[in-house]
Amino acid sequence: MNQETLIGLFISVIEFGTLLYLAALGETIAEKSGVLNLGVEGMMAMGGMTAFWVGVETGNPWMALLAAMIVAALFSMIHGVAAVVMGADQVVSGLALTILGLGLAAFLGEDLVSKRPEARFESVNLGPLSDIPWLGETLFSMSALSWLAVVLGVVAWLVLTRTRAGLALRAVGESAATADAAGTSVVKIRLIAVAIGGALAGASGAHLTLALAPGWSEGTTAGRGWIAVALVIFGAWQPGRVLVGSLLFGGLIALEPRLQTFGVEVSPILLSMLPYLLTIGVLILLSVRSRNRPSVAPAAIGIAYRREER
Repeated sequence: MNQETLIGLFISVIEFGTLLYLAALGETIAEKSGVLNLGVEGMMAMGGMTAFWVGVETGNPWMALLAAMIVAALFSMIHGVAAVVMGADQVVSGLALTILGLGLAAFLGEDLVSKRPEARFESVNLGPLSDIPWLGETLFSMSALSWLAVVLGVVAWLVLTRTRAGLALRAVGESAATADAAGTSVVKIRLIAVAIGGALAGASGAHLTLALAPGWSEGTTAGRGWIAVALVIFGAWQPGRVLVGSLLFGGLIALEPRLQTFGVEVSPILLSMLPYLLTIGVLILLSVRSRNRPSVAPAAIGIAYRREER
């Protein structure tokens, strides 16, 4: 195993980790407000298709990223209106959003399948820093969206823990009635949180189609949105822990096509199942551990709030 192979693996871990982290960070913010959104996969698909479409038309990856985030945020409002405003079951609404998003993205992006990407996010070259052995060749050779994900993670942590807006969002997620009594608009905060979650899922989709695997085809998200949802639980609704989990699961996805290169003979089918089997295992383990411990999940998650019930 040579140095070049290992560096390539480390870079892939970071890039796949970025893909998962952007979506998981958005879902963390939504769930912190008390809204469970299982539509991450659909929002990623809509964002990925939109990003590639705009990239083909304009050749500008940043414009494509912005379009993906706006479209995914607007698309998430289907869930926002149904679950937050109308009080529909959040699980059913989220699943419907995933099914709708996957189907709509496949339909709208049908003519994009054979097209070549005109815009993509390349690795950021920081000059001498990128030439440092190992460290520079990995950390300082990340794509622009990986750097953006780091910045967004720090901003999210600061907002959630150090600002009044973050306190209001967490209060709504813990006790909507109490927050409402204190003068906080539960519906407004939850809709904003859902929109932010949608925008970040759209950014994750853009990272997939403009950086990680440039191009568009039906099913390109390949279930990564579901891993992102599980990562929120794995990371105990904390942006920092979610980042660690994203890199861990990103490592499994990156390792899958490389094990045979390392001389390890494993069935490709089993390798493709590995991240999802680990996701199920983690969820079971966390469920068992939480039986005799206080839950760290937002207390009001998944519970619709109707003011007239007070």
